[in-house]
Amino acid sequence: QGQLVESGGGLVQAGGSLRLSCVASGSIFSFAAMNWYRQAPGKQRELVAGITGLGRTNYADSAKGRFTISRDNARNTVFLQMNSLKPGDTAVYYCNARPFNGVDYWGQGTQVTVSS
Repeated sequence: QGQLVESGGGLVQAGGSLRLSCVASGSIFSFAAMNWYRQAPGKQRELVAGITGLGRTNYADSAKGRFTISRDNARNTVFLQMNSLKPGDTAVYYCNARPFNGVDYWGQGTQVTVSS
């Protein structure tokens, strides 16, 4: 039904910022809730932030006040602005789309590394 293509990961010092992007096909993006998950080594994948098709957002407690999820429906893109990054934010970040039918679609993941 489509693909999710992520970009924006990289290496950043503690306190710095990164902006992740995820471009989805129209068939996936339409009516889909979009989410960012992350998975650190030795840990389970966790939800970082989510946004509904109407722009309603939710965040993990660890992300509140530092991360902002947004979407550009015209460009079929979801963003994750990450500020005040900490070493604990180091993980592979995955874009997730959950259309109305409940089927999950995943991006390939992008590595975020935050150094002390």
